[in-house]
Amino acid sequence: MAYAVKEIFKTLQGEGAHAGRTAVFCRFSGCNLWSGREQDRASAQCSFCDTDFVGVDGTGGGRFADAELLAQTIADEWAGSNESRYVVLTGGEPLLQVDAPLVDALHRHGFEIGVETNGTRPAPEGIDWICVSPKGENELVLRSGNELKLVFPQVGAPPERFEDLEFEHFFLQPMDCAEAGQCLDDTIHYCLENPRWRLSLQSHKLVGIR
Repeated sequence: MAYAVKEIFKTLQGEGAHAGRTAVFCRFSGCNLWSGREQDRASAQCSFCDTDFVGVDGTGGGRFADAELLAQTIADEWAGSNESRYVVLTGGEPLLQVDAPLVDALHRHGFEIGVETNGTRPAPEGIDWICVSPKGENELVLRSGNELKLVFPQVGAPPERFEDLEFEHFFLQPMDCAEAGQCLDDTIHYCLENPRWRLSLQSHKLVGIR
């Protein structure tokens, strides 16, 4: 299988349970809930995305003919000690493209594999860390994993809808929007009243890194 990748870059994970951890991010092109075009945002199934996942023209992006080529490119981006190698497969929606050959190739290169997904597509076996971020009323196919990270507040996605799912961690992340301050206040209040949920901040934005 060939892969379309928007960008590949090394940074610190900014969100959730692995916040602060060094990782290579591999952002796949395309999503099943929004085209990525601004003219389609208002009618999209997910209209608040803050990520550019259109095309293959980002740093390190391109079209990769096979899993080994993509895995080698990710390994080259790590460019350091082989210790604690971690890759985050994200998007767009990475599970439109991530498959068993890519998982196997990344493991051969010594990577622990995380995926950040909207949960509407099945995941191949062998992914080490599954983070599901539900979007609106869209039905989840992935109903278990390591981390559920809900952008809050969302129409059609109240936290109580997800509390019976089988995840190790439950995070609320304030929506980054024109009313970001109010969203933060509401998220803090909800976590205080419902301590199963933990606050997740986009720390990479706070410190000015990707």
